[in-house]
Amino acid sequence: MTGNSDHDDLLLSDAERMHALNALGEHYAAGRLDSADFYERSGEIASARTFSALSPSFRGLPGGVPLELADGHIRMITESSAPAVRSATSPATAPSAEDELESLKSRGSLVETLDWIIIGITLVTFLVLQIAVDWDYAWIVWPSLIVTLSIPRLILKYSDDDEEVYEELKKSEAEARKKRLAEASERIRELENRRGPKAP
Repeated sequence: MTGNSDHDDLLLSDAERMHALNALGEHYAAGRLDSADFYERSGEIASARTFSALSPSFRGLPGGVPLELADGHIRMITESSAPAVRSATSPATAPSAEDELESLKSRGSLVETLDWIIIGITLVTFLVLQIAVDWDYAWIVWPSLIVTLSIPRLILKYSDDDEEVYEELKKSEAEARKKRLAEASERIRELENRRGPKAP
């Protein structure tokens, strides 16, 4: 975040510090930080007094510090952080297992989205034919759904085995994210309690 260096020593409010902790928790939940790194950085943020003291805690993370200086004030940035940048694979290099998993996740996500769109269109078509047109054979759109749903799978070369692996990956990632979010919340609560009650 760019800002006037004259204001880098502006003092942080509790709300701004908490905003930074929550943003760091999101990075941890996304898997960008391991537990030790998260605990170290969250401790740094909890004890940070000034805007400039936050920079080291967000080193290497997309989006940087989730606060910026504007007209001598600190402003919270609420946009979600950018996805982690992946390094390009050399054309001569065979795709790694990680690349194959990323490809599978990408295709799985696309197929999942297309499935919902196709089902939605089929439902609307059925309702229009059944209610608006009053066609007795409107039910025929449902058997055709099986064929329609198979088209994206054929184009994307997405097999039943791929779908099974994708669902397992999704479940595993959701569980890991949930665990990291719980750990991040617990750490933030711990740091809040350590700061003690506010002075009157």
